[in-house]
Amino acid sequence: MLGALDRRDRPPEEGAAAGLQGFAVDKTFLSSLKGILLETELALTFIIFICFTASISAYMAAALLEFFITLAFLFLYATQYYQRFDRLNWPCLDFLRCISAIIIFLVVSFAAVTSRDGAAIAAFVFGIILVSVFAYDAFKIYRTEIVPRATQGDQQ
Repeated sequence: MLGALDRRDRPPEEGAAAGLQGFAVDKTFLSSLKGILLETELALTFIIFICFTASISAYMAAALLEFFITLAFLFLYATQYYQRFDRLNWPCLDFLRCISAIIIFLVVSFAAVTSRDGAAIAAFVFGIILVSVFAYDAFKIYRTEIVPRATQGDQQ
């Protein structure tokens, strides 16, 4: 018991401080194509959330949920913290994130445009732009991550 109190009062050793470097932001990722795509998705999702909040608050939950999911993926990729969860298939999860966002924003955008409100029409326009960004991201993930893994599995 006394040993545990002594360990708490001492400053952390260098090995423990090195463990905190897992949250360092990789600036090269943020300037890469994937980083720019995630940042664009995040910004457009936030704009759509603001538009839905101003016009039809019933649809703002979908935009807020996708905002937090995209923020989590941006954080995990930018800090490279996703590498600690090696049992998860990250390209597949990212691909499914994009496909689900495409479906959600298509449905919500077309439902919002029926209200004929100015902010709802702006949300529709930004929603269509966001769907195209998510579709491009899904296409890039499929071409760079999923197809090469499938061809490697066929060769073995």
